[in-house]
Amino acid sequence: MSEEISDPLLNLLHGQGMLDDLQFEEVAGEVKRSGTASIQVLQDFGIMKLDDILHVESTALGTEVVSLKDREISPETLKTIPAKVAQMYQCLPVGIVGGVLQVAMSNPLVPAASDEVQYAAKREIQVVVSDPAEIKRAIDRLYGAEENESFAEILKELGDGKLAKEVSAAGDDAKAAEALANEVPIVKFVNLVLQQAVQDRASDIHFEPFETDFRIRYRVDGALYEMAPPPKHLALPVASRIKVMANLNISEKRLPQDGRINVTVSGKQVDLRVSTLPTAFGESIVLRVLDRSSVNLDLDGLGFPKYVHDFVSEVIQRPNGIFVVTGPTGCGKTTTLYSCLRRVNTIDTKLLTAEDPVEFDIEGIMQVAVNEAAGMTFGKALKAFLRQDPDIIMVGEMRDLETAQISIQASLTGHLVLSTLHTNDSPGAVTRLVDMGVEPFLISSTLMGVLGQRLVRTTCKNCRTPFEPTEQQLSMLGLSPHDLGDKVFHYGRGCSTCNDTGYKGRKGIYELLVVSDAIRNLINERAPTIVVRQRAVELGMVTLREDGLRSIFDGDTTIEEVVKYT
Repeated sequence: MSEEISDPLLNLLHGQGMLDDLQFEEVAGEVKRSGTASIQVLQDFGIMKLDDILHVESTALGTEVVSLKDREISPETLKTIPAKVAQMYQCLPVGIVGGVLQVAMSNPLVPAASDEVQYAAKREIQVVVSDPAEIKRAIDRLYGAEENESFAEILKELGDGKLAKEVSAAGDDAKAAEALANEVPIVKFVNLVLQQAVQDRASDIHFEPFETDFRIRYRVDGALYEMAPPPKHLALPVASRIKVMANLNISEKRLPQDGRINVTVSGKQVDLRVSTLPTAFGESIVLRVLDRSSVNLDLDGLGFPKYVHDFVSEVIQRPNGIFVVTGPTGCGKTTTLYSCLRRVNTIDTKLLTAEDPVEFDIEGIMQVAVNEAAGMTFGKALKAFLRQDPDIIMVGEMRDLETAQISIQASLTGHLVLSTLHTNDSPGAVTRLVDMGVEPFLISSTLMGVLGQRLVRTTCKNCRTPFEPTEQQLSMLGLSPHDLGDKVFHYGRGCSTCNDTGYKGRKGIYELLVVSDAIRNLINERAPTIVVRQRAVELGMVTLREDGLRSIFDGDTTIEEVVKYT
């Protein structure tokens, strides 16, 4: 019997016997892989017709199916739901019957979405069922002019003195803070920020209160961009709103808290990881955006050079040993390891992961969240793993001697262990393990390879322009004009496609240390990092800087990006 997944439509059809186990797995797999909505995949695979799916949804909800073709919707009805809410939740007000607002929703089976829409509409709603493609077309057509309802307009609504007085009156009263968090303008504002962030492909959203102002910044492709700053008095209600959405304790403002929010933005399911931090002027909140549809967990799609791809593909098929991915926070280490796990996630292999926190749920893999506060450490999780008869173990991070020792023990007893380390380069991972207190002979007998990686921004393809680098720019890369030959350098001029930044998207640059016999001898001799690095380069290791040069010459990135990250 298939386990439930987080797609209410598939669970409903499967539960009613309209999908067999094989169809359920097939459709769920395609939804996860492509990010396409399940209602579309069911039609594409020829499993069910649209009318039948809509009928099942309406019967389950005890509501009706409404066709939007040629349906006239009055301006008064349209005004009940703001354009941004309609866009964010892919919902459309279709009529008012007996004082109740009828709303057609693309995801009618998600109660949290209808609750949010009811908040925004400030009245009772009845969810009706319609074709999601029709809903999208109607929203684009009917709300097109309103789409430009900007931050400025909402900020104007929020900037009046009334809200500022309510905030100062609320003080430390948790109930008053919760009431503020549920006020329509605040709900609208937070939804707008989230929608803008997902639209701009942001990986993080920062809400930062200072003494005299309140800043909201997005991180896109590794660089931070600031939004139009909202009034200072919004810091408290916005923080409270996010804490309500993440089910955190509103009244606790002295301790950091962590949580998760699952929202639908422009018809896409997006996970947000929430972290709050008490500061001198209020709570600083960072949301990590985990947009499943934009993350590629396919080993072939990571852009590895051929020699790295071949080594990694071979190493993850081995029965035992340790493979480590290293680099700073946010350089894609977890994505690389997840892609490795996806490749080896077969019916005859037992996979276990210990993560802090679990970033993406992968079907068929037992994922365990580490919780230091509750005493669930990486070490404890690993000890328990060894009694669960796994074939492959992923350790989110080797932080201490205990975790490293148990990982080595697991490798010696016939398990393949994948893990990450925070070091500047791949040879540094070896000395880091020795510094932790691991015996060199244990490292040399279990470690198979270390992959160092960085993410550099890629030049926008739309405004990419060739240029002649100066001698100073070349000297930063350790090159002279004689080394260039006919190689061409590019930069992004800036255009509407890349928001005038000159960059769009990111790609990995890599450094692979293969632990050969020569490297093993150096590990046993406790050789310093620089000696290990020199020997590895002599043996043919391509450094991060050299791989960065390959990306520059391919026209994928710029001199500044490679100098910044290598």
